Amino acid sequence: MALLSFEEAIAHSEQYAKRHLLLGNGFSIACRADIFHYGSLFAQADFSAVPEVIKVFEALGTQDFEIAIRSLENAAQILPAYIDASADPQVLMIAHAAALKEILLQTIAANHPRIPGEISDAKFWACRSFLAHFAMPGGGQIYSLNYDLLLYWTLMHEDMPFSAPVLIEKTDGFGNDEDAPDADYVVWQGETAAHSACIHFLHGALHLFDSGAELKKYTWVRKQEPLIEQARSAIEGNAFPLFVAEGSSAQKKDKIRHNAYLYQGFKQLTVNAGRGNHCFFIFGHSLAANDDHILNRLARGKFPHLYIGIYGDPLSADNERIMNRAQELSGLRSLRYPLQISFYDAKSANVWGAA
Repeated sequence: MALLSFEEAIAHSEQYAKRHLLLGNGFSIACRADIFHYGSLFAQADFSAVPEVIKVFEALGTQDFEIAIRSLENAAQILPAYIDASADPQVLMIAHAAALKEILLQTIAANHPRIPGEISDAKFWACRSFLAHFAMPGGGQIYSLNYDLLLYWTLMHEDMPFSAPVLIEKTDGFGNDEDAPDADYVVWQGETAAHSACIHFLHGALHLFDSGAELKKYTWVRKQEPLIEQARSAIEGNAFPLFVAEGSSAQKKDKIRHNAYLYQGFKQLTVNAGRGNHCFFIFGHSLAANDDHILNRLARGKFPHLYIGIYGDPLSADNERIMNRAQELSGLRSLRYPLQISFYDAKSANVWGAA
């Protein structure tokens, strides 16, 4: 089928009051496939502490961490029905699923670009131009399912050499800690301040750390140390970022509901999905079932139009699956608020610049 170009999709969406953007892992892969593709992460991961899990990946025929995590957790639930009193295999599976989450996090942190300077200015400027279609002042909101720092770095990269800079609304609900205003981090200001936030990391990110009493956001400007170095140091000290890498959609949703920051972002998505004069774009997401907690909110909303990026041959098996899945989501919509689906050529968005 013929796809819209990204430019055509944007022009068509001008009829709506606001457009919002949901980013999947394809956003990061488009910038650095050598790091952020699951195959690359698998190749660079250190499984020495749990060598058995390599056979799990092999048996499943995948290098996707979330599939392996979900399979281990599901197997652990049904295993007691097939074994005697011993629960050791079940306990081991749960432990390995938890270990895989940490391995995924550590691998991303270990191989992440150290500083923004490792990515060209041209890429950041191109990405800002892409994002500005959504988070312009007075515009829509950006929701990311990625853990890395690429979106955050792009939002901070404001030194574009143009007479008219590309303005992006980057409020995220974080500000000074009232008890430590000079601290080398900022903290989430709670639900009230979050209502004005335009940037949401729905599954957490490497620069967001839950200290128990508050959610901290590491920044470069406060500590003058690269964010990834701050994250690596924290992880080495067994302080892990806010990070949702559960295996199933239900498990992810449960974790989101138990964290005020994540749940607020989830609620903001739900509110905007209920706006009858807004629209949504999806870029870099395969519409996989393990994110149904997000996709179903879009499907059951009231906004009239969803634009979905398709990368490569529309007739490929994976893209046909994505298109069929999109139509299934449309079918969940109330007849009173029908959802139209349009597909656009993801490559034409030139998110990180022309190849």
